[in-house]
Amino acid sequence: MYRISRMQQVLQGLPRGAFQNAVDKYRGDRHSKGFSCWSHLVAMVYAQLSGVGSLRELEAGFNQHRSQHYHLNTRAVHRTTLADANGKRNPQIFAETLRALIQVARPSLKREGEELLLLLDSTTIALRGRGSQWTHASATRTPGLKLHLLFSSNQQLPVQQTITAANVNDVEEGRKLQPVAGASYVFDKGYCDYSWWNRLDAGGARFVTRLKRNAAVTQVCARAIAEADASQILNDAVVRFTHRSNRGGHCNAYAGLLRRIEVARAGEDSLVLVTNDLEAPAAEIAQLYRQRWEIELFFKWIKQHLRLRRFLGQNENAIRIQILTALIAYVLVAILNAKARHPSLWAALAELRTGLFHRPQQDESWWRRRRQQQEIQTALQPGLFG
Repeated sequence: MYRISRMQQVLQGLPRGAFQNAVDKYRGDRHSKGFSCWSHLVAMVYAQLSGVGSLRELEAGFNQHRSQHYHLNTRAVHRTTLADANGKRNPQIFAETLRALIQVARPSLKREGEELLLLLDSTTIALRGRGSQWTHASATRTPGLKLHLLFSSNQQLPVQQTITAANVNDVEEGRKLQPVAGASYVFDKGYCDYSWWNRLDAGGARFVTRLKRNAAVTQVCARAIAEADASQILNDAVVRFTHRSNRGGHCNAYAGLLRRIEVARAGEDSLVLVTNDLEAPAAEIAQLYRQRWEIELFFKWIKQHLRLRRFLGQNENAIRIQILTALIAYVLVAILNAKARHPSLWAALAELRTGLFHRPQQDESWWRRRRQQQEIQTALQPGLFG
């Protein structure tokens, strides 16, 4: 009986139907030169999980396991063909596959009884050196692309993503979000748009963010601070915006009440938070904002453990595909880890890297037969003293 490899176990999480729909929609296999979209995806997921640093290394490592290619429904990889596919194939195929994969993964990673907490932030994927000149036109402090992400704290999973030029403001992508009623959105000062906050509030969502120091607000009433929180919460008040338009003449659509909460920080200036939740304890609001750090840790994790520092191509198309396949690989490992229950996601990835094409079920079967043979031999041998 054939036993599947770890690589096959990982790829089982992919929604093949949704993937094929995306391929057909964008005609991804047209003029593919025998290198299908599926083979392309398998090769890029292998690159992310194995940690290879170049096309030559990917070609050598993947083609060492030709006997496994049939079972993966793929074929040997040639670096020139892969480079050509990275440069020309529509990245929307991988973006829609990621979106479908997230929809599959979210129910399996859901924690019952927890409120939906969504963290919003972005990170710059730095691109420097030869071949990155195309980034100069949109460069800010760091040339490259920017990954905008909505991250579920409950499931430790990306929910939505967009990739833009590095000079696109965070709030421009934030405005495109459709608020989920009952969810809590946490974001930093880069998403300061009072009219967008009003949309979140009108959509039945809670938001927690930082208030700019120069924000013009008028206090409506002060709120009592619980004695247990007095060392942490410096001030808690209900406020409203003083002006309905800013200096540029833009209308401020937020006419409702807000909470302004000042939180103490050891050795640093106090943190001024604002939220549309007028009922929750101030300490709970402060804790929600602290959880925003989880998305920063996620960005750090994928940059350290997946291939987002060295790229297999130099043009924008290739970079986008590599970013998307990094996120696909992350979600696939998260699905596998939910079943195997490793101590951490890094432990799951480390086990995969030790032998992507090993067949653990076959190894277990071999050891089980060996133990049975030893038990039989022990039973047949006479005792030492007869």
